[in-house]
Amino acid sequence: MKIKWLGHASFLITSDTGTRIITDPYEPGGNIKYGEINESAEIVAVSHEHADHNNVAAVRGKPEVIRGSAKVKGIEFKGIPSYHDKAGGSQRGSNTIFCFEVDGIRVCHLGDLGHLLSDKQVAELGSIDILLIPVGGYFTIDAKVATQVCSQLKPRVIIPMHYRTDKCAFPIAGVDDFLKGKERVTRLETSERNFELEELPASTQIIVLKSAL
Repeated sequence: MKIKWLGHASFLITSDTGTRIITDPYEPGGNIKYGEINESAEIVAVSHEHADHNNVAAVRGKPEVIRGSAKVKGIEFKGIPSYHDKAGGSQRGSNTIFCFEVDGIRVCHLGDLGHLLSDKQVAELGSIDILLIPVGGYFTIDAKVATQVCSQLKPRVIIPMHYRTDKCAFPIAGVDDFLKGKERVTRLETSERNFELEELPASTQIIVLKSAL
């Protein structure tokens, strides 16, 4: 399986057999200065209906769009309801956490999660191999809460997303706040990384990707 960070909360996940999944495609403009998404996919997963996460029209091909639990191309997507804020959604609405398995690897995309997970949500998510987690704060959980969520889920690999970069001008923190004081951090000068189940680390590793767009 290959994971490619397009930018913001959008990833292209490609299975060994070529099935392509795009998460939370953004609409460029304003504070989002990442380039236009010009990838094709069979599946698009949308965590919530904000323009920096639901630009389905940008994805080429004729993808099936999912916004909750579904089975597409033999892949079971579990959509777990959550909130975009810590006030039960009263500030920014709802958010869907997606958990799915590709090539035997369980991936979890937290969308714009705005709160710690409940015991029920942790149980529903189960064992996570790769966690795609927002860390920038303000609109989502911040570095401190993101660290707590990682402790709740105990993934083998953590890939931060939704943080301030030179292509994202939202009033959120950069990734360094989340990385501070943490061990086993790898910063890559590439946007993508291949993962094999048997090669996943035994102890949690943080991988920081460079945006593709």
